[in-house]
Amino acid sequence: MKSRKRASRNFIMLLLLSGFTAFTAMAQKPAYKLFREDGKKVKYEKMAEAAADADIVLFGEYHTNPISHWIQLELTKDLFEARGEALILGAEMFEADNQLILNEYLAGQITEAKFEEEARLWKNYKTDYKPLVLIAKENELTFVATNIPRRYANMVFKRGVVSLDSLSDEALSYIAPLPLEYDTSLSCYKQLMGSAGGPTEKATMPMAAMPKDAMHKSPMGDSIKATGDTPSPIGDTISPMGEAKLPMGSASPIGGHGSRNLADAQAIKDATMSHFIMEYWQPGKLFIHYNGAYHSDEFESMNWFLKRANPDLKIITISTVSQDDVALLEEESEGKADFIIAVPSSMTQTSR
Repeated sequence: MKSRKRASRNFIMLLLLSGFTAFTAMAQKPAYKLFREDGKKVKYEKMAEAAADADIVLFGEYHTNPISHWIQLELTKDLFEARGEALILGAEMFEADNQLILNEYLAGQITEAKFEEEARLWKNYKTDYKPLVLIAKENELTFVATNIPRRYANMVFKRGVVSLDSLSDEALSYIAPLPLEYDTSLSCYKQLMGSAGGPTEKATMPMAAMPKDAMHKSPMGDSIKATGDTPSPIGDTISPMGEAKLPMGSASPIGGHGSRNLADAQAIKDATMSHFIMEYWQPGKLFIHYNGAYHSDEFESMNWFLKRANPDLKIITISTVSQDDVALLEEESEGKADFIIAVPSSMTQTSR
């Protein structure tokens, strides 16, 4: 009789334990999942190893996604551990004409308060980008302000690339060398052009400057010398940050609208950021660059400019996507980057 009662209790305990285990498994809510380009799951350590072995890492973030920023921070720490003073940091969030004041702050010549007062910092600087700047400051690393000053990107959007011809030599030093040349067949620019894009124009640069296999998963199309003579059919879609407005800092361009000037404004940003990466990178160094995912997704945009400058560069790209369920990578997100961070769409956002 006792053994029967004991068996009954054990059975009840087993049922309770099984139910608790199942409930616990169902209750798990991962903050992110990491995938390879082909959609297969991968561990963070593998991504960190690949990044440490690269020449350039393009970290494509959602500007207001806390998971993007946390992984950026942790990866940067790990890359410093792996590469030490060979590590260089750079970001879209800092404009090239702020390099001097950024250098003065990193060198301890001006106070943190003065730097934050006088530099044109994004609203989420203190929560999302300051930790990265502090890594550079505390370890005496170079941090590069790579982006075109927003006033010049806005000029391109409103009046075309030709408007830059009126700038002084000093102003032009904060922009990629002109004339602006880029591949209009790349989807990142084609989508922004919309119906205003028209057929791809003939190349104005030697096609030999870009080997066919230099672009990862992106066939080489025709390239174009931007003239910026197409008026924008839409209003001012350049944000105060000087970039095309994208929903919630996402990696998707504006749907259903486009203009040549909008594509040119995006391309001049990609060209300028790539230009300053190449100004500071040298063999034996590792440059990690933080940018909106749209600037490096699909192995296009900045990748195209960097590979054009040096086809032998080893570039690792990281992207961020938002999904309702992160258990598996959605098919439409496969191929976006070497490594893809899938974050739940319910994730809270930082303020920008």
